[in-house]
Amino acid sequence: MRVLVLGATGYVGSRLVPHLLEHGHEVVAASSSAPDPERFGWDERVRAIRCDVTDETAVTEAVDGVDAVVYLVHSLARTDFTDRDRIGAEVVAAAVAASGVRRLVYLSGLVPGVPEAELSAHIASRLEVERILLGATEDAVALRAGVVLGAGSTSFEIIRQIATLFVVQPVPLWMRSSVQPVAVSDVLRAIREGLEVESLRGAVDIGGPDVLAYPDLMQACGRGAGLTRLRVPAFVAPSGLVGLATALSTTAPFHTVTALIESLRHDMVCRPGATWVPRTGGPLVGVEEAVRRATDPSYGGPEAALPSDPTWTRPHPLLDAVPLPASTRAVARLALHRAGQLLDT
Repeated sequence: MRVLVLGATGYVGSRLVPHLLEHGHEVVAASSSAPDPERFGWDERVRAIRCDVTDETAVTEAVDGVDAVVYLVHSLARTDFTDRDRIGAEVVAAAVAASGVRRLVYLSGLVPGVPEAELSAHIASRLEVERILLGATEDAVALRAGVVLGAGSTSFEIIRQIATLFVVQPVPLWMRSSVQPVAVSDVLRAIREGLEVESLRGAVDIGGPDVLAYPDLMQACGRGAGLTRLRVPAFVAPSGLVGLATALSTTAPFHTVTALIESLRHDMVCRPGATWVPRTGGPLVGVEEAVRRATDPSYGGPEAALPSDPTWTRPHPLLDAVPLPASTRAVARLALHRAGQLLDT
């Protein structure tokens, strides 16, 4: 199958391209700027192209001659992400509807069981894009995922940095909601099955075998780093203030953090009867194993860091050779990141 991967240079996309190649698919890797195959370790089997999903001409040319499209484009780092993601989805949906594309797979987000008016802007946007893309063809599937576990994953790295930085971690009471994380290796498997299994259609939830509260996920990340941390309840903690504090305490893009924090008020778990069950491979990867893989330098699978991951997710090179306690290292890494930002402005 010839597959167009839109958003191929992002966290999931950079891992999906070699995964699809390993399973015998041809890949056209597309991103808003022309991808550098050498940066991602892609060989001559990958056709790398520039394709801004808001550009009708570019999208029409990109879908020509492909059998399937994987849509991995999200614009959370921008303040106008809602409008941009809507326009991109509309352009791609129109091109797919007018072409001979057989299959469309979108990596969406888990949707909590609350009235839509209560959804965060981030989740509401994912749901809007999902509906647009599912309307493009009957053979479309939206795979809804929550926290994706793996080094370099935005949600995982934010949680890991917070779990490492503070010895005493204040946790808002409203963050006791449940989450069902999924290892990135299982996300790749679900996307591939979304391309190959015709019965997978509509909105399908994907999650790992473990359901836990956010503080317990932070604890699992701490254990993965060999750290003991104390979590205490914070009785007064508005989500806006928590988002600001988290953004200032991590190296992640500011707007990405604040958008994600708004999604933590509700349970983010898979729906019974609408959850993906793997057709291939072994059992789903649990939280402890996924965190172990993400923190083990000797592990070389999808959960491991890649050189192409964003610089904010990687340790600072100046700190690699310095023996420091974990918290001191985390503080130093954050300080160096902030200093670099000031120099760039």
